[in-house]
Amino acid sequence: MEQRLQKILSAQGIASRRDAEEMILQGRVKVNGEAAVLGQRANPESDSIEVDGVLIQARPPLVYIMLNKPEGYVTTMRDEKGRKTVRDLISGVKETLHPVGRLDINSSGLLLMTNDGDLTNRLTHPSFGVKKMYKVWVEGEDIQGSAESMSRKMMIDGYEISPAQIKIMGVTGNKGVLTVTIHEGRNRQVRKMCGIASLSVKRLVRIAEGELKLGDLQRGKWRYLKDDEIKYLQNLKNRIE
Repeated sequence: MEQRLQKILSAQGIASRRDAEEMILQGRVKVNGEAAVLGQRANPESDSIEVDGVLIQARPPLVYIMLNKPEGYVTTMRDEKGRKTVRDLISGVKETLHPVGRLDINSSGLLLMTNDGDLTNRLTHPSFGVKKMYKVWVEGEDIQGSAESMSRKMMIDGYEISPAQIKIMGVTGNKGVLTVTIHEGRNRQVRKMCGIASLSVKRLVRIAEGELKLGDLQRGKWRYLKDDEIKYLQNLKNRIE
């Protein structure tokens, strides 16, 4: 959790909060190699903090994992209602990780988790337009017509969203399977799009995010990202800074 720098320095016994403010103004404090500014916040669990060139808080190694989230788990590290969380599925990971974006409790599939706060902030902001692909099992009276309407601009929660890319994988009677690719990734966006288009969602699985693919990762399992996948994320983060 991010805190004001002066609070972190005070908690470390470096200086009082007032003295810490002076140290920041004098340019004696750095966060992740950059000179700090007054009012800046940092995460003592994930940021590197220096005072007068001396490291007082080392940034832990950045870790990136891919989880195939099953239905029935909430995308949070703890839940006040006592529901199962994605934290329960990554008990073998030592580092404190956080999910990048969300999948609702009834959805499954690819969920990226990391302690890279910069990446999380960038990838989850709707304006960055990282593509997300979902496989969606639906029911409706006119699946072809519904798919066409979802391919056009829509208004969701007061926002005009970009047209989605829709492919019909198969239709049997009033049941169909679609792949839906979106850019914004707003809260429950695919489900809301389907509702507007008169489709009932029976199952929803995220199968790709950017160039990351779920592949054959089993439900409820996780893996560390490969070097080329991490390189892709770092390049993406630098491109959208």
